[in-house]
Amino acid sequence: MAFNIRTMMTAPSLFDGQVAQTGSKNWVFWGFVCGIIGSILFSSKAIFIKLGYAAEGLAPDPITLLALRVLFASPAYIFGLIWLIRRDKKAAQRGPARRSVMRAFFLGMLGYYICSLLDFMGLQYITAQLERLLLFTYPAFVFLIGALFFGKPVSLKAGLCIVLAYSGIGVIFWGGDITQGENVALGSMLVLGTAVLFAVFQLLAKDTIDKIGSLYFTCYGMLGATTGIWLHYITVNGAQTLDAISQYSAKIYILGLLLGVVGTVFPTFLVNIALGRIGPQRVAVLGMLSPIATIGFAIALLGEPFGLFDAIGTALTIGGIALYSFVSRRPKTS
Repeated sequence: MAFNIRTMMTAPSLFDGQVAQTGSKNWVFWGFVCGIIGSILFSSKAIFIKLGYAAEGLAPDPITLLALRVLFASPAYIFGLIWLIRRDKKAAQRGPARRSVMRAFFLGMLGYYICSLLDFMGLQYITAQLERLLLFTYPAFVFLIGALFFGKPVSLKAGLCIVLAYSGIGVIFWGGDITQGENVALGSMLVLGTAVLFAVFQLLAKDTIDKIGSLYFTCYGMLGATTGIWLHYITVNGAQTLDAISQYSAKIYILGLLLGVVGTVFPTFLVNIALGRIGPQRVAVLGMLSPIATIGFAIALLGEPFGLFDAIGTALTIGGIALYSFVSRRPKTS
C-alpha cells in the first residue's frame, strides 16, 4: 500500500516515487531511516492480528479485525484526499479523470480488501513468521502471471531465483518448527492466495498509478476497500452491526488502533517518504528487514518457535527474492 507525503515545499515531487536530486546527506540519511522504520512497522501487522485472535474472552473474527483496522486507518487517507484536491484546486490543476478514479476504487477492493481478508483468515491457522515469508514471495507470482497473461519478458535467471526462494519454503515445511499446528495447509493456501491476488492487483494497478499518481491511487483505493469491508461487516451482522462492533474488550480496540495506525498508516507514510528520497531499489532492499523483524516480534511477543531448519529456509527465501529483485531491475545491455 503506497501513501506519499510532501515533506518540504521546495523538494522534488514525492507523489510518484521520484528520487530527490539533492546533495544533502541528511536528505538521504533520513530516507534510509524512514525506509527502515517503515519496513519494521509493516512487519507488526501479523503480530497485532495474532494477538487479537489470542485475546481472552470474545476473540474477533477476521472481518471484525479488518473493520477495526480501516476504522482507525481510513481517516488518514480521507484527509489526504481532501488535501490533494485542495492542493490541485489551488494550483489550478485538474484532478484524475473519473474513469481512473473508479478504476482505483475497485482495484482497492481487490488489493486492500479481498487480499487482506484472505491474509487475516490465513493467520487464524499459521504462525506470523510463516505468513510473512509466504507473502514475501509474491514477486514470484508477479513474474509468473506477468509472463503468462501480460506479455512480460521471461528471464531464466529470474526463474532460478524464484526456485531458490521456494526451496526455502520447502525446507521450512520439511523440517521447520514454524509450520506446526492444525490446518497449516489451509492457512498457507489462504496466504498464498493473498500473494497471487496481490500480484494480479499490482499488474492491473500499474497503468492507473502511472496516470493519477500513487497518492491519489492509494486514497481512492483505500476508500474502495473501506466500502467493501464495511458492506461485508454489515451484511454478516445485519441489524446487530452496532452491537457486534461494540461487544469486544478494550484490548481488542487498542489492537485495532495499533493495526490501523502503527501497522498501516505510519509505515505507508514512511516507506513512501523513503521512496521519494532514496528510490525504489534501495527501499526494496530495506524491505528485506520485514520478515526478519517479524521473526523477532513473533518470538518475543507471541512465543513462536524458530529452529535451525526455519533459519535455513528463511535465509534461502529472502536470498532468492533479493536476487530476483536485483536481476529483474538490472538494466539490460544490447
